[in-house]
Amino acid sequence: MTKSRTTVPSQDGTKDPRNGAKDSEKSPKTTKSSKDAILRAASFTKAPKVSQKTTTREERKVIAQQQAQEVKEAEKLVASAVRGPLGRWWAKLQTSSDRFTLGMAIVALGVVYGDIGTSPLYTAQTFLAGQGGLQNINRETVFGMLSLLFWSITLITTVKYVFVAMRTDNKGEGGIFALYSLLRKKGAWLAIPAMIGGAAFLADSVLTPAVSISSAVEGLRTIAVFKPIFLENENLSMMITVVIIVILFSVQQRGTERIGKVFGIVVMLWFAFLALVGVMNIGQDWTIFEALNPIYGVEFLFSSHNVQGLAVMGVIFLSTTGAEALYSDMGHVGRGNVYATWPFIKVALLLNYFGQGAWMLQHQNDKSLWSVEGLNPFFQMLEPNVRYIAVILSVTAGIIASQALITGAYTMVSEATSLNWMPHLQVRYPARTRGQLYIPVVNVVLCVATITVLAVFRDSEHISGAYGLALTLTMLATTILLTAHMWYQKKRFAAIGFAVIFLMIELMFFIASMAKFMHGGWFTMLLGASILTIMVTWKDGTKIERSQRLHMKPKDFLPVLDKLHGDFRIPYFADNIVYLTSDREMKRLDTGIFFSIFADHPKRARAWWAVSVETDDAPFTREYCVENFGTDYLFRVKIKLGFKVSPSIPAYLHQIMHDLSHTGELPRQKSVYPKVDADPDIGPIRYVLLHKALMPESNISVRGALSLKMKYAIRHIAGTPVKWFGLAPYNPVVEVQPLFVSTRRPPRLSREDCSQRAVQSLQGASAVETAAQADSDIRPTDAEQTAVMNARDIAAANVLFADEKLANTGNISPVPLKAQAKASNANFSGDKTNLDAANVTHAVVQAVKDAERAENKES
Repeated sequence: MTKSRTTVPSQDGTKDPRNGAKDSEKSPKTTKSSKDAILRAASFTKAPKVSQKTTTREERKVIAQQQAQEVKEAEKLVASAVRGPLGRWWAKLQTSSDRFTLGMAIVALGVVYGDIGTSPLYTAQTFLAGQGGLQNINRETVFGMLSLLFWSITLITTVKYVFVAMRTDNKGEGGIFALYSLLRKKGAWLAIPAMIGGAAFLADSVLTPAVSISSAVEGLRTIAVFKPIFLENENLSMMITVVIIVILFSVQQRGTERIGKVFGIVVMLWFAFLALVGVMNIGQDWTIFEALNPIYGVEFLFSSHNVQGLAVMGVIFLSTTGAEALYSDMGHVGRGNVYATWPFIKVALLLNYFGQGAWMLQHQNDKSLWSVEGLNPFFQMLEPNVRYIAVILSVTAGIIASQALITGAYTMVSEATSLNWMPHLQVRYPARTRGQLYIPVVNVVLCVATITVLAVFRDSEHISGAYGLALTLTMLATTILLTAHMWYQKKRFAAIGFAVIFLMIELMFFIASMAKFMHGGWFTMLLGASILTIMVTWKDGTKIERSQRLHMKPKDFLPVLDKLHGDFRIPYFADNIVYLTSDREMKRLDTGIFFSIFADHPKRARAWWAVSVETDDAPFTREYCVENFGTDYLFRVKIKLGFKVSPSIPAYLHQIMHDLSHTGELPRQKSVYPKVDADPDIGPIRYVLLHKALMPESNISVRGALSLKMKYAIRHIAGTPVKWFGLAPYNPVVEVQPLFVSTRRPPRLSREDCSQRAVQSLQGASAVETAAQADSDIRPTDAEQTAVMNARDIAAANVLFADEKLANTGNISPVPLKAQAKASNANFSGDKTNLDAANVTHAVVQAVKDAERAENKES
């Protein structure tokens, strides 16, 4: 009788086994919190790998601190009952997901707002270039630009992302993939906008380090001391930018935990600086705040003063590019801290934009500035002595913004992997906490792509001209998913209103940004299409493989496995044989595993394990369950991990083995060399990986075959589960099994008399040669005659050899074959003879084989 076992972590780190219905009745049900979902190492585990890979000392310390903190908060909540309504509201706020702390608010400045904080460096500069320079600027133009900027930031960033999107979180995590995780069971079509949005976000994030750092470095050109140097070497700013980017990507493998602590303070100083210089320029013309009227923006959009037309919205969109990153990084700092800091950020941004607008109005008639190449109002409105500070702060802010996007790219790729949209990649954790990812392959690709962007576009003006096109697709996809979430939450009217307003605005952004396609937008669209192709290919290939998976019931495989388990004539392949599978079935066994155990040489073991890893919608889940089919030698294990947890399979499996051994479900195993073995209580483990290969007989669509072939090619490049799950030290076995998809039955073959076929071939060869000789205009060359003679000799020798073999068996007289051979020797000539000789040779060889079979049968 089968029995199932699920482990529930307790507060002291031990496991509470619940076997069968009786145990379930005896032990009351407990509620699992996010802290309890950590798959901890039990106290009896002696393997150091377990304690190091599952729960580190720092993590246990953090959990203890969290528990102590919760006790204090509960005490404060009770004490606040006598403080009145305001005290109760504040206590409730501090215990909810909107909790605010000063320390985390400063961290939020460095983690969340780096991207949107660098937009003042290039937005007004790109606007000026698109309008034809400072000489084409007037009051209507500046007021129109500022009005569009204000309302775009207000509607897109504040309303859509801060007020709406951040209320739609997945266990506190944000981002388009986390949003899709909430809706994945509602409809398969929702994967399409999620894939498009994720691919576009990754593609456009390549331009963020390039445009942020290059625009800051180019501020050195405005300093009188450095201006001659940059005039002599036009590529100097690009070279400095490349050096900074290479250093930035090189230090990723070491982690940014230490430097990350000062990011928040630096960004806070940066936004304070933006607000200060903006106010200093606004003070000369306070009427600039009239641009808050949306009528100025609408009139300018359709005015003759607008040189760019609707394409100007593509420039305005640059001021909102950090909104998507703001939503994606929400899980790092908490929603309450974003709510508390956003007003300060928004005010600082708008003051700086309005300050640049005031400077443009004051200098619109300054002809000395008309001829300045790449005129940037941000640096021009500063005093020369202040520009040194501005360049240092802007470069630092650009690096911080790039770091936020790089970290976000790691997280997004990791989440796509958990959704089976991308191949598994090697993930490292350079910091003491698991929240900081490092993916070497992604790091190299981002670095090379960023440097390529700099080499192609040369300066920030051209980069910003291409920036933002793909990101509009991400915003559209987020709007679609948010609308779907509202719809499925029965908020139908809110969903319709939200979709109409924001789809209209973002479609206008997208159409306007399409003007950037020929000016560099093609690069990000091409990169996004490549990423999307990888996602779709991997998803479709995985779906096809899973659709062809067959299962066996316990009554079919248990008797055979039981016989193999007790067959002492067969040596052990290993004490524990572990099969990694993506199968989700718990009560049946994949036929591929059964085939692997018994194919060729049976793999006998003390215990067989079929292990699968399931990704949970919650970010930090660590749970597992076991099905033993009523035996002590076959275990089906399902490990459930959050989409942000690294799959350390060997460490988790060691713990599971110890848990089962401790409860008596797994017989105790002893190592042969206990003194040198790191885990003497568990016998040798051998991992077996099963790969599929598509067979030519498969009846599959062109798209399906292409998806599988591309998946196998991508898997070969990206790596194997040996790297994904850290199995290299265990010397795993990789087996390739055939994959048949709707296999077509091949046509049946008809059997012929090979001896008669040989005679007919010789007769056909003679007839062909006679016809060839009749054509006197065609004469073979010397080389052709030599080849013909060689083929003739080989055919004749084979015929004579077969003649003797057939004569010995008494099946056929040798005379006709000899006569035909002599006739063919006299008539072989021309190119056709090679083919006929080969046919004769093949037919004769078949006749010889038939004769040998008949002789062996008689003997």
